[in-house]
Amino acid sequence: MSVPWKGKGSKGEAADCAGARLARQATVEVAGLLGKRDMSRADLARLMDVSPGRVSQILSGDENLTLRSLAAVAEALDLDIKISFVEPKEEGARRTRGLGDGSDAFVYAP
Repeated sequence: MSVPWKGKGSKGEAADCAGARLARQATVEVAGLLGKRDMSRADLARLMDVSPGRVSQILSGDENLTLRSLAAVAEALDLDIKISFVEPKEEGARRTRGLGDGSDAFVYAP
C-alpha cells in the first residue's frame, strides 16, 4: 500500500521536516523534564530498564523517534502524553510555540 505523503515530492519533504521538528521538540521536552527532576540519562535508563546508550539514542534526535519510545519514557517518568491537533491562528503561522499557560506543553502548528 502506497502512502502519498511518504513520497519524494514536496508533501513528503514537508512531512519529513515536520517530523524532525517534532522529534527535536520531544527530546528537548524530555531533557527539560530530567533537568527539573535533577535526573540523569542513566537515571532514566534505570527507570526504563534499558541501557544508558539506548536513552542517549532516544534523546539524540538521530533516530526516528517513535510514539512507542515516547510512551516508554512517559511510563518511566509516571507521566501522560497529550497530543493535540489545532488550527493555526493565522495563515503562515507555522511554528512550535508554548501554550502560554505556564505548563511544559508545546503545540506544533503545521
